Amino acid sequence: MASGFFAILDDIAALMDDVAVTSKIATQKTAGILGDDLAVNAEKATGFLSSRELPVLWAITKGSFINKLIILPIVFLLNWLYAPAINYVLILGGIYLAFEGVEKVIEFLFHRDKKGHEVIEEIVEDEKSSEEIEKEKVKSAITTDFILSIEIVIIALGTVLEESHPFITQILVTSLVAFIATVGVYGIVALIVRMDDAGFKLIKKSNDKGFFGRLGHILVKALPIVIKILGVVGTIALIMVAGGIFLHRIEFFHGILPTWPDVLKELTLGVVGGLAAVAVFTLGKGIYSLATKK
Repeated sequence: MASGFFAILDDIAALMDDVAVTSKIATQKTAGILGDDLAVNAEKATGFLSSRELPVLWAITKGSFINKLIILPIVFLLNWLYAPAINYVLILGGIYLAFEGVEKVIEFLFHRDKKGHEVIEEIVEDEKSSEEIEKEKVKSAITTDFILSIEIVIIALGTVLEESHPFITQILVTSLVAFIATVGVYGIVALIVRMDDAGFKLIKKSNDKGFFGRLGHILVKALPIVIKILGVVGTIALIMVAGGIFLHRIEFFHGILPTWPDVLKELTLGVVGGLAAVAVFTLGKGIYSLATKK
């Protein structure tokens, strides 16, 4: 009886060791997408009142956890029933990411100065409560996180499948990587968005003197710069993640432009895919407006 119990403990220890080693490999393979995830979500989690930054970030984090809880069983089930379906889901997600990234670029490039009546109309639109605007931004961030989470989960699962691990190891490793992704990414985002508050506290406690006073000023001044950089990096990340999905998941693009580096191919495919998605969306919106116009 005792020997059977210790045999079970030995099996559990071996399983945990296998999970730890495989999780390390899977995390390394998802490092690129985690970097993109960080840039995208840091950009989306900023721009709120200081008192609302952490509550908003917590709302997005909870949404991210819920995303993982939805994605994990679906991915396992799809992989068991019909593995190619995962590919189609990723491609659809790539189209969404490309659309969002290119739309931001178009808005930045073709943004024009508002005339008098347009300013008045914009003010009327901005009369939405801050709570409604906050909810819309949180919803947008959680939607983007959902697509990026699918990519992370599938890359992690693919790593486990390559090593031909048993099903229980597949579940544990993929779930652990998904959990680490959420805690790690949003933990770092929380540190970024609170840089200015940390700076103000250092200035106050040091009476604006010495090393800590100077460090406080650096943190306060650095936050707007960091946010702008993250905005640019996050937009590029959206486009490149989408381009990477198109390049690696659509067979037609596998051998395209063989002399080009992957980074350039991913950026090109992301931009082209995003422009096509924006064009289709704009056309569809115009048709819908005409159809519903009385």
